Amino acid sequence: MEIERKYLINKLPEQLERFPFREIEQGYLCTDPVVRIRRTDDSYTLTYKGRGLMVREEYNLPLTKEAFEHMKPKTDGIFIRKRRYLIPYDESLTIELDIFYGELAPLQLAEVEFQTEEEAVSFLPPEWFGEDVTFSSEYHNSTLSKRKPFAT
Repeated sequence: MEIERKYLINKLPEQLERFPFREIEQGYLCTDPVVRIRRTDDSYTLTYKGRGLMVREEYNLPLTKEAFEHMKPKTDGIFIRKRRYLIPYDESLTIELDIFYGELAPLQLAEVEFQTEEEAVSFLPPEWFGEDVTFSSEYHNSTLSKRKPFAT
């Protein structure tokens, strides 16, 4: 089960370069239900996500690089590319800050995953977060993959 809140970003945190990051690229074989392939640095996964906004099912299976490359041309829409910074927050939470490249630039989103719905509901975001878009499917990556590129 995935329990997460999602926010647009008003401004990037100071000294962003000091935090670890991952390079991610992902595409969607299907968006209803969500079936995604993802490369995170040198790791590859196939993911199924159920319906929902703040809470939904999620299953991850490992892929080989060859399987990922085989499925990549079969994806629909925009192939998403982003850098994900991992920013510690409080004692037990990590902010996953995504900075999108290519067609989805200059979009910036932050996600925070929780162990329980109660934690998610009571979460107080840092002031550099912008609008809470948790309950908008418009900002699911599967929806973004179907979107026209942002104007620059």
